[in-house]
Amino acid sequence: MSKGKILVVDDDRLVLATLSYGLTQAGFDVIDADNGDDAILLAREHRPQLALLDIRMEGLTGFDVAAYLREYLQTPFMFLSAFADEATVTKVKELGAVAYLVKPLDISQIVPAVEAAFARATPPAAPPTAATAASAVAPAATGSEVPATLDITALAVGVLMHRFSLPRDEALARLLSLASADGHSVPEQARRLVDAVELLARPGKG
Repeated sequence: MSKGKILVVDDDRLVLATLSYGLTQAGFDVIDADNGDDAILLAREHRPQLALLDIRMEGLTGFDVAAYLREYLQTPFMFLSAFADEATVTKVKELGAVAYLVKPLDISQIVPAVEAAFARATPPAAPPTAATAASAVAPAATGSEVPATLDITALAVGVLMHRFSLPRDEALARLLSLASADGHSVPEQARRLVDAVELLARPGKG
């Protein structure tokens, strides 16, 4: 029986593979991503119970992903990062992470921390109040539509940066060019791009 569904995000492929394998062996159902853009798309599709996030990544950072998970999916998250400076720690606290682990750590240390984070993130069920009952039947984001309040242009720029290995200014220029060529506004073109990437990210059937 699975201990729970966890989203693991790290732009270092070796670290990602090690985490994914170790957590799978420990009994977790693992969804992995090597960038923040794919992480958000996968989180929206699979609705994990917890996310384990690297912080510093090209495009959307772990902080960006955490903010989205908190705001739109109410998904608890923890960080695994090589950085422990004061500004980073302050931001981690502001976002409300359930745990903050500093690299290097091996998987034998990470698994207990993840199990503890799951315990903190999923407390024993309590009698529902009117507020919790309302939130349970009214998720913040449903279906395949990106919430309008999300900065869809920034998300699309991050996708282009990752897919084509572009710096941010060149990715934005490409988005503007695509919008002009197709006769769309920039936000509309950005939404079309994000929707297309999400469609391609879905697992094939057959």
